[in-house]
Amino acid sequence: QVQLVESGGGLVQAGGSLRLSCAASGRIFSINAMGWHRQAPGKQRELVAHVTSGGSTNYADSVRGRFTISRDNAKNTVYLQMNDLKPEDTAVYYCKARITAPQTMGVMTSDYWGQGTQVTVSS
Repeated sequence: QVQLVESGGGLVQAGGSLRLSCAASGRIFSINAMGWHRQAPGKQRELVAHVTSGGSTNYADSVRGRFTISRDNAKNTVYLQMNDLKPEDTAVYYCKARITAPQTMGVMTSDYWGQGTQVTVSS
């Protein structure tokens, strides 16, 4: 059973920083792309940042230059360093990973989501 567990959310003042972590565990063959999404109250979930297995990254325009995504393949972990946080960054942040895992009959590649971690930025 593959599981993604996030940590690092919390309450911070505007201009502050937080670092989110997401660790994948279970029976894993390989991890392809990993990323962070967020969902604010009353809004749709949106992509924040994404990193491929080769290390290529992309960011939402709203966070580019403030957030940095990275991954540690040896630890099956992805990070999101968030600097210069703004009240509009307030949301539940979800980790997502495309993982190839062994099944009863072969392997399967699927998208897995973490449970979410709350980030609140006060003005």
